[in-house]
This record gives sequence, C-alpha cells and structure tokens, in this order.
Amino acid sequence: MMNVLLISPGYPADMPQFTRGLAEVGARVFGVGDTPEAMLPRLVKRSLTGYLQVPSLWDDDAVARQVTAWKGMARIHRVECLWEPGMVLAARLREALGVPGLNVEETLPFRDKELMKQALDRAGVRTPRHYKADTVAACWDAVNELGFPVILKPISGAGSADTYRVNDIEELRAVLPRLHHVPEVSVEEFIDGDEFTFDTITIEGDIAFQNVAWYRPRPLIARSNEWISPQVIALRNLDVPHLAEGIAMGRKVIEVLGFKTGFTHMEWYRKADGEVVFGEIAARPPGAHQVDQMKYVCDFDVFREWGRAVCWHAFEADLSYDYNVATVYKRARGQGVIREIEGWQEMQQAFGDHIVWDNLLPVGATRRNWRHTLVSDGFLMMRHPDLQQTLAMADTVGNSLHLYAAP
Repeated sequence: MMNVLLISPGYPADMPQFTRGLAEVGARVFGVGDTPEAMLPRLVKRSLTGYLQVPSLWDDDAVARQVTAWKGMARIHRVECLWEPGMVLAARLREALGVPGLNVEETLPFRDKELMKQALDRAGVRTPRHYKADTVAACWDAVNELGFPVILKPISGAGSADTYRVNDIEELRAVLPRLHHVPEVSVEEFIDGDEFTFDTITIEGDIAFQNVAWYRPRPLIARSNEWISPQVIALRNLDVPHLAEGIAMGRKVIEVLGFKTGFTHMEWYRKADGEVVFGEIAARPPGAHQVDQMKYVCDFDVFREWGRAVCWHAFEADLSYDYNVATVYKRARGQGVIREIEGWQEMQQAFGDHIVWDNLLPVGATRRNWRHTLVSDGFLMMRHPDLQQTLAMADTVGNSLHLYAAP
C-alpha cells in the first residue's frame, strides 16, 4: 500500500483532480490543509483516506509538529505539494518523516530565482544576466550594471505577479514603491523574444511526458494591459527546429537541479536571432488550467498518470499528440456584474465542434480582478490538429467575444 501525504488537497482549483489521480492509482491519500474538512470539494472528500486541518499552512514548524503527532496518519511513503507557496513545507515534512523526494536544500533553487540562476549559470545554461536586490539602492546599482530595459520580479514569486518591465529612470522610480512589500527582487536583463513553456512529468529524472506551450503575448505584456485576451497554445508538434534547443535546455535544467519524480513547469525564450534563454523552473505543474490543456492535446488523464508516476514510478498512457489546444482568457469590460456576453453564439456556430471547455463567467456573476488571476473572467478552450487554424480560432475569440460588466 502506498500512503501519500498531500498538502492542500482542495486548493488551488485543479488540486481536487490531483487528489483524485492519486486515489485512482491505488494510493491512500492523507490531506493536510487549513480549510475545514466540511468545506472541501466533494471530489476531495471522496478521494481522501484522512485529513488534518491545521490553523495555518504557513507556519512550517507548527505544521511539522502537528503532522508528526497526527494519530490518524499511517506511515507515509511520499509527501507531495503542487502549490508554489507550500514547496518548502513539503520538503520540511519529507525530512521530518524520512521519505524520498526533494529536501529543503534541494527545493530552495526551485523557489529562489537567484539560487536557481546561479546553479544554471555554473552549468553553462544561458539565463538572463541578473542581480539580487533587497534594498532600493541595490536595485539602482543592478540597473546601472545591466542598463535598460530590465525586469524586476520577486525572488520567490510565482507566475508574473509583481513583475515589471522597466524601460527608463522615470519608470524605475514609479515601480520601486510598488515593490516595498517584496523582501527581495531579482533585477534581470530583459530578453526580447517569444516565450514558451516546457512542462514535464518525470520518473527518477527521466521524462515520461513533455508539453510545450506558447504564450501569446508573453505574460508580462498580458499582465500589463487589461484589454488583452491572453492566449496559451499547447503545441501538438514538438519535433520542429525552433523548439529543439528550448526542449534540450529544459532537459539539462532537470539534470542540473537534480529533479527526480513529479511535475515540472519551465519557461524559456526564443529571440529573433534564434538564441534560446532559460527563464525559470518550478517543481510543480503550471496553473490557469494548463494541465487540462495537456489532457486535450493527447486525450489522456494527466492527473492520474502523474499519480502513477509519483506512487509507482510508472506511466501507462499511450501518448499520441493529436491536437493543438488554445486557451483564450477573457476580461470583462467595465466593473461590477457581468451583464452581457457578446459574440458567444457566433463562436458556437463557427467553432462548436472544436470547443472543449467553456469556462466563461455567466451573466449575473461578479467580475474578477484581472490583476489577481490569469483566468480572469473565464476562458474558452479549443483544439484543432492544424496549428494555423488553432491560432485563427484563438484570435477570433480574442477579438470578437466580449464580456460586459456594470454595477
């Protein structure tokens, strides 16, 4: 019997599916979280063998004490966490319980962007030139060394939150006060190019599944302009020249950082001159339902195969990359409650057979804060075997589907 301790089984949004995946491959899943058990999603309750509610997931010492004293927990064989803020806690629990997987020292380069880049620099992986800064003066010094434009981002951040492109002195003066709540930032060379992901499920360092997605436009631009409908395109054909160096770089990063078993999510850039530059890696899957994209590319249960990989070091899906999959995230115009969705019937008529998921907020729902979530006010997910047709569908949805909100 395989007993798995899973941190935060009910949150974020796709965690219930990962909890299900573990249970369906024969694991007994013991959840730890700060959500009351009665409020867990039904799928999570059905998949758990036991659950420990803790006052806060962000007090590592207290959680470790509570877990090790948990009377209802069986002997644990794996500790898993797929949420960025809990990665170090998972490592602490592995050490406390004596189970395999990344320990604290091995986890830190996946959380600290400077440690990550330093390790990759030593191994000859091309990263943006970078400096660590914990004061305003240090930021100015780093900018003086790098020159404009630069990127400022949190050392231990996730996604593109609190990330800024700074083009000149006036913009730097405006941005620095917005980062007062961030203890340390990475000041980086700005890389101008297309941005891609490289996502994997690995088993003892060997890649069992790989995915490449293309951001249109790159997240930094999408996060800075409310009118944009961001797109993420999961690509069907990975055996093309313009992806080869990025994939090879991602494989080397896994080797350099010693990642063994589980999900990874990487981001990298391809410049106009063909040079590839590595961005960052996380020891977790991507968010914003990009794991579901992978499912629709190959028609397999990603969550279950991840569970099989971490529990049994096996992968049984017969992978066939049949589709490109586009997710187009929409942001309502106006503030308040969604009052109208314009163009939806036209999208259904034009692309109905290719739409695999309509996740748009319904009329009557309150608009979300677009700065706080990539999912924004929902999305359409579509697939097609031909890449150009997939891009044309995505652009049509981006340009012709509109949500309107009003008080």
